[in-house]
Amino acid sequence: MAVLNVTKENFAEVRASEKPVLLDFYADWCGPCRMVSPLVDEIAEENSEFTVGKVNVDDQPELAAAFGVSSIPMLAVMKNGAVTAHAVGARPKSAILDMLKG
Repeated sequence: MAVLNVTKENFAEVRASEKPVLLDFYADWCGPCRMVSPLVDEIAEENSEFTVGKVNVDDQPELAAAFGVSSIPMLAVMKNGAVTAHAVGARPKSAILDMLKG
């Protein structure tokens, strides 16, 4: 499944997803974000049971603020519309999957 570009305009449908949602909060200029991004892409391609989206914090400051993003990359997992886990900083793929499955 493709990674969604999450914006304030489409966030309501992302939050309403019946699948667990992984959100990657990033910025193009962020080195650690560029390390995490390909892992997030792989998870999206390999795991159709998840909805995966990326939020550019420079383009979507309202969403970043709503999630309390103070440092990036930040990964958030949502289930049934609520945040169930989050992590700041680069993480290995296995740790990201553990967050989603936990």
